[in-house]
Amino acid sequence: MKPKRITPKLIVFDFDGVLTDNRVLVFDDGREAVLCNRADGLAFDLFRQEGIPALILSTEKNPVVAARAKKLKVPCLQGIGDKKTVLQKYCRKEGIRLEGVLYVGNDLNDLGAMRMVGHRACPSDAHPKVRSICQTVLQCRGGEGVARELAEKVMALPFEDIAGK
Repeated sequence: MKPKRITPKLIVFDFDGVLTDNRVLVFDDGREAVLCNRADGLAFDLFRQEGIPALILSTEKNPVVAARAKKLKVPCLQGIGDKKTVLQKYCRKEGIRLEGVLYVGNDLNDLGAMRMVGHRACPSDAHPKVRSICQTVLQCRGGEGVARELAEKVMALPFEDIAGK
């Protein structure tokens, strides 16, 4: 049986541990690098094609977060200590009801924001408290194509449409 298609009005992604594998490479000059999965890029293209806005909401304030968001063509709010309040304000400004938000998080700092949205998802290696409140626990771990799995398997978006462009 095919799962019910989820069509959110906004998808919010945490960055570290969701779009990355939660590890950081620190160079001797202090610059940092993270690993992201290229398969997620196509998922963000498809979200746009389907008219579903996405947002990266990160506690971390780092040029690497902004660079990845720019490459994905996704707005990014970073350096956020209180994700719940910031997400409420963002949704109010954009005219999006919190019940229509799908939030993908992995750690304790996501819990407040996740508890107030309509659908919660996480990678398989998310903190146990996060997994316990999620309607969707993905098969992949953070950084292994979370956005792609969400788009393909949970939201059942038509990848063949974008691939055949």
